[in-house]
Amino acid sequence: MNENLFASFMIPIMLGIPITTLIIMFPTMLFPTPNRLINNRVIAIQQWLTKLTSKQLMITHSPKGQTWSLMLISLFLFIASTNLLGMLPHSFTPTTQLSMNLGMAIPLWAGTVFMGFRNKTKMSLAHLLPLGTPTFLIPMLVMIETISLFIQPLALAVRLTANITAGHLLLHLIGSATLALMSINLFTALITFIILTLLVILEFAVALIQAYVFTLLVSLYLQDNT
Repeated sequence: MNENLFASFMIPIMLGIPITTLIIMFPTMLFPTPNRLINNRVIAIQQWLTKLTSKQLMITHSPKGQTWSLMLISLFLFIASTNLLGMLPHSFTPTTQLSMNLGMAIPLWAGTVFMGFRNKTKMSLAHLLPLGTPTFLIPMLVMIETISLFIQPLALAVRLTANITAGHLLLHLIGSATLALMSINLFTALITFIILTLLVILEFAVALIQAYVFTLLVSLYLQDNT
């Protein structure tokens, strides 16, 4: 039971070679480059959603922060498409791997922090010490604020990993219960199937929301440092 439960989170291997890279590159095929004067409806909807999300993320940023708009919208599209593709049966979701999420969170967080220390050195250092702090509390508060600063990328990665993993585990458990109940009590199996359907819809929403939350938090870190 445990092996079946966590089998979907194992890195797929073909001929002894991990194919995670191919899976990560696959979502880029879902966003073709328009080469026509008048695009079809799918590309038009994609462009409209991209502009809407970009406007929501970058509306409060300074001109320096707005230079990150392409990176942030690409990050959102990548995480959202990866999460949605992971909802397909017998598929692998790369965002359930903490190592991958850390690989996204740490460079982006480090880039915003380095930009802040480069452009706003005094303000970035002032964030480590709240105004009006008593003298005897200064060393402790500086240490606490420094630790909280370095925890930010870990919190980003763990939040995304935990939410996607928990949703997939819950769907797997309720789906297994539905199959087991079909031979015992058909009415109870129907109720669990309805619950499973509602959870699938909720999980689709969570896939998009978590992609937006991850990108939004990176955007807020950028806003604090530009």
